[in-house]
Amino acid sequence: MKFSRKARYGLRAMVALAQNYPGEPVSLNEIAKSEEISLGYLEQLMAILRKAGLVEGTRGAQGGYKLKGNPATITVGRVLRVLDGPLAPAECASDGASPLYCSREGVCTSKQLWRRVHDSLSRVLDTMTLADLCHNSHIAEEKN
Repeated sequence: MKFSRKARYGLRAMVALAQNYPGEPVSLNEIAKSEEISLGYLEQLMAILRKAGLVEGTRGAQGGYKLKGNPATITVGRVLRVLDGPLAPAECASDGASPLYCSREGVCTSKQLWRRVHDSLSRVLDTMTLADLCHNSHIAEEKN
């Protein structure tokens, strides 16, 4: 399973904001430069994240973006679902999939596998927070 560029870049931007929490707003130029994301694309991502209530923007010379909540309460799963939609290793095993999605529902031999993959992925993503990723990045920096 591969997450989209939108999800990967959006998560990187969210971690950049989490690393500055609860400080002043961070400019998109600063995030774009540090995360090597084009400014135009980052603006699109921030619009999605703002609409979902994960970030807030401030206008003006000292403006920028900041998280709307504590990084310890924002899960990676929530961020990825906002940016990419439901987690879905297969259509029949996505978040909120209808049990009657497939005509082979009653005889499918692989649905159990896809459901387990979905559940494992959800468990990891829904228990890891932005704060966890920030902590992990500090450990990585110390090793270098």
